[in-house]
Amino acid sequence: MSTLITGSTGLLGSALKNFFPNAIYVSSKNANLVDVDNTFRLIQTYKPDCVIHLAANVGGLFKNMRDNAGMFSSNLRMNTNIVDACVENKVTKFIGCLSTCVFPAKVEYPIYENMLHDGEPHDSNFGYAYAKRMMEVHCRAVSEQYGYKYKCVIPTNIYGPHDNFSLTDGHVIPALIHKAYIAQRNATNFSVAGSGLPERQFIYSADLAHLIYKLNHHMYDWVSPMTIAEEKEYSIYYVAKIIGEYFGVWERTGFDNSLPDGQHKKYADNERLKRYIDDFKFTPLEIGLRNTMDWFVKNYDKARK
Repeated sequence: MSTLITGSTGLLGSALKNFFPNAIYVSSKNANLVDVDNTFRLIQTYKPDCVIHLAANVGGLFKNMRDNAGMFSSNLRMNTNIVDACVENKVTKFIGCLSTCVFPAKVEYPIYENMLHDGEPHDSNFGYAYAKRMMEVHCRAVSEQYGYKYKCVIPTNIYGPHDNFSLTDGHVIPALIHKAYIAQRNATNFSVAGSGLPERQFIYSADLAHLIYKLNHHMYDWVSPMTIAEEKEYSIYYVAKIIGEYFGVWERTGFDNSLPDGQHKKYADNERLKRYIDDFKFTPLEIGLRNTMDWFVKNYDKARK
């Protein structure tokens, strides 16, 4: 079966290339998925049997807070266009990638997949979250109406090589890595936004790619949506300490409490995943972070930032 993967130059798309070497990889250079005609033309040209949809307008806390309207509009159109184009061209398998930010902000922990629509997402990134929620609804409707296998995965915070290390728009790990790199280079302080108290489940991009590969081979077995998460939670303080020590700037690290923390906790249960893949060994955070920092230092000039 032929597989087409959108968002091929991003964090997860780059990692998937080790598991889907013969897939068709496309990026914004091939088609603007926000545009209906571009999207339909893309699927009509390649006529894949399966689409793994990773392309998205993404960013960290501050990008979302700054542009919730734009994040909602661009992601909603992108996701709707690709699902509609796949249905029109009789693509029978589809995996869409969500995020744990889609879950309600006010909820009892742990979070289970069936709680997805039980309340409003956190107000810091509600635009992106609602757009992603609607893709889950769209996929569920297509599966019920056409009998196709259109499913969604919900990974926790992804990190790894080929991430966007922007200081202003990057997610927490890549932004901290870039900040610490600059602090080392310029012999300046390493400033971390917020208190450092929020906790997150992180997943290394290679691990997520491997799990998507496994799930793709069991499309008729697993229930959608499926959270993909390691059980452990780590505080932003702990992550910043590992990064600060790697670059030798931990002794001059400060936490800026004048900046928002975002959601303090969003622990997601992974029992649904373990029913199908119980023996998977996740990369320890300390090793994944070191691999990511090694890659960033080596590829600083060409890394997205």
